[in-house]
Amino acid sequence: MYYNKVDICGVNTAKLKTLTSEEKKALLERTRQGDAEARARLIDGNLRLVLSVIQRFGSRRENLDDLFQVGCIGLVKAIDHFDLEREVEFSTYAVPMIIGEVRRYLRDNNSIRVSRSMRDLAYRALQTKEKLGREKNREATIEEIAEELGEKKEDITTAMESIVEPISLYDPLYNDGTDSIFVMDQISDDSCCDDVWLEDIALREAMKKLSERERAIINMRFYKGRTQMEIAAEIGISQAQVSRLEKAALERIKKQI
Repeated sequence: MYYNKVDICGVNTAKLKTLTSEEKKALLERTRQGDAEARARLIDGNLRLVLSVIQRFGSRRENLDDLFQVGCIGLVKAIDHFDLEREVEFSTYAVPMIIGEVRRYLRDNNSIRVSRSMRDLAYRALQTKEKLGREKNREATIEEIAEELGEKKEDITTAMESIVEPISLYDPLYNDGTDSIFVMDQISDDSCCDDVWLEDIALREAMKKLSERERAIINMRFYKGRTQMEIAAEIGISQAQVSRLEKAALERIKKQI
């Protein structure tokens, strides 16, 4: 994504400072006493933590500067709310705060608009899911979440699904070092039929010039609506090979037409 980028929001990530546990504790104590300089040093000394967190969201097509700024908001909240009496490292407390802030930003900026009431229910459900998970030492079920919140199971399911980030048909699912396999390569199309293809004489002539294996792949892929995985299993080669043969065959067809 952007991780070779050194400058983020005017910050040189190659020169980010780090603090020891003792330094963090001392700065936190001074911050609690209203020392603005200590607070600024504490923020500056934990920016590398923010950078490491936002790298988890690298598969999303978000601007790294925006994610970094949002992550810094989470860091500031963690600094302001951290309890010095807790027997945990500051980073252990800060990471979930930063992640939560980034996730809220991504949900609120989702390209699919979700009503405020639906989004609020989804957030409540997620918080309840985490709470029940800690109590039960396992992942809570939809039924348990619904019962805890006093909501219908169907409403909880709909709300949680509404905030899931949509994926593109062109998002890569697999790469063997050469060709990527995309989401669209896994989708069947039952609406395809022989008549649509065979009406075009030029296409039929181009098909004749393909190898037997290429013709079989094109036939199964576009006449019968098979996925690349299904074709690979049937003819005994890898899905990556099917992808390469399909693309090569289509290029040859285009040149012939």
